Amino acid sequence: MTKFVFVTGGVVSSLGKGIAAASMAALLESRGLRVTMLKLDPYINVDPGTMSPFQHGEVFVTEDGAETDLDLGHYERFVTAKMRRTNNFTTGQIYESVIRKERRGEYLGRTVQVIPHVTNEIQHFIERGAGVGSEDAAQVAIVEIGGTVGDIESLPFLEAVRQMSLKLGRGNSCFVHLTLVPFIPSAGELKTKPTQHSVQKLREIGIQADLLLCRADRYIPDEERAKISLFSNVLIDSVVSVPDVSSIYKVPRVLQEQHVDTVLCDLLRLDTPPADLSLWDRLVWSLDHPDRTVRIGMVGKYVDLTESYKSLTEALTHAGIHTQSRIEIDYVDSEQIEREGTEMLSAFDAILVPGGFGKRGVEGKIQAIRFAREHHVPYLGICLGMQLAVIEYARHCAGLEAANSTEFDPAAVQPVIGLITEWIDHEGQIEQRSEDSDLGGTMRLGAQRCPVEPGTLAASIYGESVTERHRHRYEVNNHYVARLEAAGLRVSARTPTEGLTEIIELPAVGPQAHPWFVGVQFHPEFTSTPRDAHPLFLSYVRAAIAQSGRL
Repeated sequence: MTKFVFVTGGVVSSLGKGIAAASMAALLESRGLRVTMLKLDPYINVDPGTMSPFQHGEVFVTEDGAETDLDLGHYERFVTAKMRRTNNFTTGQIYESVIRKERRGEYLGRTVQVIPHVTNEIQHFIERGAGVGSEDAAQVAIVEIGGTVGDIESLPFLEAVRQMSLKLGRGNSCFVHLTLVPFIPSAGELKTKPTQHSVQKLREIGIQADLLLCRADRYIPDEERAKISLFSNVLIDSVVSVPDVSSIYKVPRVLQEQHVDTVLCDLLRLDTPPADLSLWDRLVWSLDHPDRTVRIGMVGKYVDLTESYKSLTEALTHAGIHTQSRIEIDYVDSEQIEREGTEMLSAFDAILVPGGFGKRGVEGKIQAIRFAREHHVPYLGICLGMQLAVIEYARHCAGLEAANSTEFDPAAVQPVIGLITEWIDHEGQIEQRSEDSDLGGTMRLGAQRCPVEPGTLAASIYGESVTERHRHRYEVNNHYVARLEAAGLRVSARTPTEGLTEIIELPAVGPQAHPWFVGVQFHPEFTSTPRDAHPLFLSYVRAAIAQSGRL
């Protein structure tokens, strides 16, 4: 029988509920348990696919092509289980499902209400995500409920898990509440009142927290923990101090040192071996003891909100761990390059242009790519970063001076990048799109496999084939590929059915020789974990290390 840990948050958002939930999952997994994780998002959007990065941060793509909350990226980085479409759902999906059932007459003429119909649907989605009743059922499912206790939006979710906990019975579920204990500098004190009120708010809707994770900028003294325990009706051993740490990968050890895994196993009546965090300890040691520093310039337009590139920055960190390198990422605004030129890029050991959408800042990114190509600085272009590398090469090396993407100029004279209208998805089904299609859920999404050309840099990284996750609408126009290749650009991987460009690179020898220049249409950052750094990022960071020795 699957047991459930429901994780809620209080006082304010952005306390790290996803990291805390993932760290608890890592602890339970280290005890030999089969763990999965779910994220419940209270917003009405069907998924975050059409939301601005400034509103929601990164959109994480699962193997089966779901556009999900960035917390699912944390889940995959902390546990070995792969997240799927069913591991993340929103209020929009719940109401969409309920309304469809009502239209089909499945409620047999009853008045459809939040209780029981919406709450029952939420419970059904939770059970589905945990694999209840299937061969893949998890032993423990950690369910993170988005938002903050007290928000109107999250009330149906909280009511649903309250009902679910009642049905499951004692020993089969527990509630973990993450809250804030702020330090007031003018008073020189930690204040427990916000936490007391947050737990009280939770009790008002019928939920008693079993474990409190108290966030602060420092460890919380026992006296304050005792006070929180008294006024929150939570055992003092279950009031856990979660201070700020220099790396998210230190959180599992912080929780384990305060016996969080033991408390959870006791609450869920699980008899398991002790947690083995030796792997995490080795990773953290490598992170804290680098042999060198590597500076990478990330050129984008969301540089004021680094959460937009969360998986990417973590993938670079993972490569740093496995190369004994401290990765310093400088976020460079591409519009600043348009105004001031590329001289600022000369300080970097490598340059990276990530994915993105829209015309703003594009020419600055193209200038950065040209700088990397002409000055032999290691370059990695991801999704849009690959497409812009193709445009840059077409303009300056292949005689296509008007080269552009129809995303930026629908009337482009030489559209080397264009909208793909038909492709085979990860399940082998034909997908069709047009310029009039909805924006949400209409991109090439999810994991797809394609062969890699032998003798290429890509082959030395991936081997004979590559399987990576996609999230994009535009592709390299096959009409121009032969001309680009004749000018020296190498296409080192194509989709097997449509022949679409997946990887480009510059050769190591010849007129266009470059030490390391790669563009990929997919998003390799989504599959990188601290346990196993991604081979593409490992190769990129090693090239940056070599470059730092030449500077």
